[in-house]
Amino acid sequence: MPTSPQTIFTVSRLNSAVRILLEQEMGVVWLVGEISNLTLHSSGHWYLTLKDAGAQVRCAMFRGSNRLVSFRPQQGMQVLVQARLSLYEPRGEYQLVLESMRPAGAGMQQLQLEQLKQRLQTEGLFAAERKRPLPLMPRAIGLITSPTGAAIHDLLTVLGRRAPGIPVILYPAQVQGEQAPAHLISALACANRRQECDVLILGRGGGASEDLAAFNDEALVRAIADSSLPVVSAVGHESDVTLADFAADLRAPTPSAAAELVSPDQQGMQRQLQQLTDRLQQSWLQRQQTAGHTLRLLEMRLTHQHPQRRLEHRQQRLDELTFRLQRQPGMLLQQANQALQRLNQRLQTRDPRQGIQHAAHQLDKLEQRLLTAQQRQHARRQHHLGLALTRLDAISPLATLARGYSITQRSNGDVVTDSQQVSIGESLTTRLQHGELLVMVTERHADAGK
Repeated sequence: MPTSPQTIFTVSRLNSAVRILLEQEMGVVWLVGEISNLTLHSSGHWYLTLKDAGAQVRCAMFRGSNRLVSFRPQQGMQVLVQARLSLYEPRGEYQLVLESMRPAGAGMQQLQLEQLKQRLQTEGLFAAERKRPLPLMPRAIGLITSPTGAAIHDLLTVLGRRAPGIPVILYPAQVQGEQAPAHLISALACANRRQECDVLILGRGGGASEDLAAFNDEALVRAIADSSLPVVSAVGHESDVTLADFAADLRAPTPSAAAELVSPDQQGMQRQLQQLTDRLQQSWLQRQQTAGHTLRLLEMRLTHQHPQRRLEHRQQRLDELTFRLQRQPGMLLQQANQALQRLNQRLQTRDPRQGIQHAAHQLDKLEQRLLTAQQRQHARRQHHLGLALTRLDAISPLATLARGYSITQRSNGDVVTDSQQVSIGESLTTRLQHGELLVMVTERHADAGK
């Protein structure tokens, strides 16, 4: 973090900057030391000091990480830890934040194994693209294992059951102890030199991690990767994993599983062969039936299209045409006479005189119907007009006057319907059925009912 000469830090800011520098620059470190000042806090966090003969460093292991530790740490215990370098800002003290912890002896071995695995993986020995497929039908199967161990029994049992006809070649080797890697490498080289089998099974039965150490040997791992024959690793139980498993072309969880992987199931193949044979026979029968049916159809077609049949058909056709030609003039004359008769009949049915007579008769009928309709229509209209005049006369004001009634009007033409509408001395006009009277109001009398 570059700073200018004029930069002035507070203590908090300085400690924060130093913490960031430590965490970014150092990253993760591995450390071996002795535990002292161990405090197992009630919060679940652990606080301790790691020391050696010349120095010490404070450490903290938080609850999320120490839950994965498989043992109980004790004062004075030598441990291997994986940690991140940091700074505890309130006191300005740098410390290690522990992420994993294991006893120093086993931990160192595990660390070395992880480092070897990482190195070999970087070299490409474990790459998936270099692994080869196993042969489907091997000529012979090679076993690299102890001739007295449990693995050889399991391997031979499974191979004898699944593929009794495939030869099995044993390349004996020690599978445990200091000499085991050399024995295994020698057996692997012998198998590759002889080239008498198509696939190798490298394996042993289960055991502790120390018993399987030979299969983590770097020289053996490289020999497996360099093998010209496909190698199946079958070391220990399913949970056991060695570097040989990563270098092999295929890993099997157990020796028995390896035997099943490399050997074809002959009983299953026989069943499959029988099924294919049955299908082939059925297909052959169907094709025979189809071919026979096709042959019969072709024979029928050939019979129908034989030259003799075609010649007979042509001769019959010739006779038919000859007969038709011989009677053709008489038939033509008969057809012409029939056509002439039909035309005469049509001409008679369409004589114009008959049409005119029929049309004149229709015209008389229509004229009579028209006259009758006009008379009926005139009578209906006369009747309707009489009814209308009767109704009009009944409501006419003149009819009312004829019955002795009169109409009185003021000078402005308003009809007088109430004595209170006029004044004393006012002149009024009274209309009768015949003529009018000019009257003057001298008295007014109200309606007795009001």
